[in-house]
Amino acid sequence: MWRSFGFVLIVLPLAIILIALAVANRAPVDLVLDPFAGRFVVQIPLFLLIFGSLGLGLLIGGFATWISQGKWRKTARSRRREAYDLRRQADRLERELEAREADPHQPRLTAE
Repeated sequence: MWRSFGFVLIVLPLAIILIALAVANRAPVDLVLDPFAGRFVVQIPLFLLIFGSLGLGLLIGGFATWISQGKWRKTARSRRREAYDLRRQADRLERELEAREADPHQPRLTAE
């Protein structure tokens, strides 16, 4: 229920605004890729330029965030490996304890 409410509250108005922006900016604009000589000119609708810039910004921001969180991913991998090793060690010790308890001829250790 909250998910659909959040969709209606956030995504729907954002979509309406983006559609209105695209309709209002349909006219082609010159995108000059060589500002000094002006030889590389591409005509594209302004809304494509705006949406493309937003998309590129999202990709660059996501990549920068992924790079900056590398140390946390490394720590998580290390801790996962350590937990796996400790789990294996605990299982091995449990098996050894069960084997000692099953064999009545093994000397028992007592606490002092």
